[in-house]
Amino acid sequence: MKWNEIRNQYPHQWLLLEAMEARTQANQRIVEQFSVINAYPDSDQAMESYSQLHQTSPNRELYVLHTDKENVEILERRWLGIRK
Repeated sequence: MKWNEIRNQYPHQWLLLEAMEARTQANQRIVEQFSVINAYPDSDQAMESYSQLHQTSPNRELYVLHTDKENVEILERRWLGIRK
């Protein structure tokens, strides 16, 4: 689904989303198509679900967004830390 369709279908909600079609342009992630995984009443529940799903499927491109946000802006940052 496109972001404007999602906003219409899930007004005023926190969503856990997966990017289905995405590309990088000028350090921004441009997502053309999302898949809605679930809706949540608050950000804490959405982030908890994100963490659990990310642990089991780290290669999926997941996002937590609120549908009050008119435009999606996702900045890409390179991770320079040490991982276990």
